[in-house]
Amino acid sequence: MKNFKIPRIPGDTIVYPMIIGVLLNSFIPQLLNIGGFFTSVKNGTGALVGVFLFFLGASLDIKSTPKAIKKGAVIIVTKIAMAIIIGLGIAFIFNDNLLGLSSLAVIGGISVANNALYSGITAQFGDDSDKGAVAITSLSVGPTVTMIVLSSAGLASISIGPIIGSILPLILGLILGNVFPFMKKALASCVTGSIIVVGFALGANMSLIQLFQGGLSGILLGVITSVVVGAITIIMDKVSGGSGVAGAAISSTAASAIANPAALAEIDPAYLVIAPIATSQIAASVIITSFLTPAITGFIYKRNQKKLEKTTISSEAVITK
Repeated sequence: MKNFKIPRIPGDTIVYPMIIGVLLNSFIPQLLNIGGFFTSVKNGTGALVGVFLFFLGASLDIKSTPKAIKKGAVIIVTKIAMAIIIGLGIAFIFNDNLLGLSSLAVIGGISVANNALYSGITAQFGDDSDKGAVAITSLSVGPTVTMIVLSSAGLASISIGPIIGSILPLILGLILGNVFPFMKKALASCVTGSIIVVGFALGANMSLIQLFQGGLSGILLGVITSVVVGAITIIMDKVSGGSGVAGAAISSTAASAIANPAALAEIDPAYLVIAPIATSQIAASVIITSFLTPAITGFIYKRNQKKLEKTTISSEAVITK
């Protein structure tokens, strides 16, 4: 036991605290309801998500080159569009249940990419425009896209006020972080800590039964995100002049997306029943895509390198003749 170390897993800063919250709520729920600040954490998910978005907004950088802006816009718009198409398809064709997946889980999980993972992957496989595109892809965070889509489609009852309010913390953080460098440094350092608290609060409102219910369907969500949606973002990246690396690297689910169902349920009580299951499905997708996305990007990169080598060899052969 002396040398035992808890293994690191993708998205562990939110997954492990969430698991702790789930275990407490499953076996000793009376502890969570003891009162005081401890119980306030469990019941204050909405406020905690707002604080997290404020810190996250401050960590974003809106400066980028034109090529990076174009690439970032192409891949993130494609990803969001696919999330909407698949999500609304499930809602209207499959009565909002495709092998356990709801439109809430699909739109909330697919539309938000893991930008930290994206940055790490493109640092290894991408060019400067691939790396810089994260300034644009990072703008698609939080539950706003999910709220707008479900509300516009008549699947949720949300007025314009809460939708604007859901993105205001992010915008305020973005402004403060980019206008005042010292604020950016101070607030950005709080992102990890806030997501740990959010993870615990989300888990404290879930049970083991709900977590297992999200298991297989959550794996399916991860496969859809990385393989199905990833294939489309790769194609669009190449069509717009890219190598496909950025399109592959964006095919993940962000750990912050785990908070999307709870944020929506906070505004529309109709989602209170399925929000915990959607949360566990998105959590599973975070882990699955954290493994699939780097593997797919590596494959695209190696394939591009082989094509480049063949082109170089052919060109040298022509010159020799």
